[in-house]
Amino acid sequence: QLQASGGGLVQTGGSLRLSCAASGFTFDDYAIGWFRQAPGKEREGVSCIRSSDSNTYYANAVKGRFTISIDNAKNTVYLQMNSLKPEDTAVYYCTAERGYYSGGYYCHYGMNYWGKGTLVTVSS
Repeated sequence: QLQASGGGLVQTGGSLRLSCAASGFTFDDYAIGWFRQAPGKEREGVSCIRSSDSNTYYANAVKGRFTISIDNAKNTVYLQMNSLKPEDTAVYYCTAERGYYSGGYYCHYGMNYWGKGTLVTVSS
């Protein structure tokens, strides 16, 4: 089970840190990712990481602003979001899949396990 948290309302230029805690399994041999879906838009892969070697992918829209990281001791993945923009407003989902493909592969094709989303709203 994946539990995402940390969403909220923030002004343009602000920061938020999303957390994704896993229960029932550890992140060993898994890829973990963050996807988002804004109203009226398709779901997109924001950032994905392969736990075995931290191979990481970022969507162009968030490169340089978002950072994904894993705390294996806490079995938690974080998404640090800085310099937030109104277009970052979306429901953010934590996902995971056991495997060894690249982070970019999983962000493009999606993953098997999904948690409930957390809403991020960036006001202008």
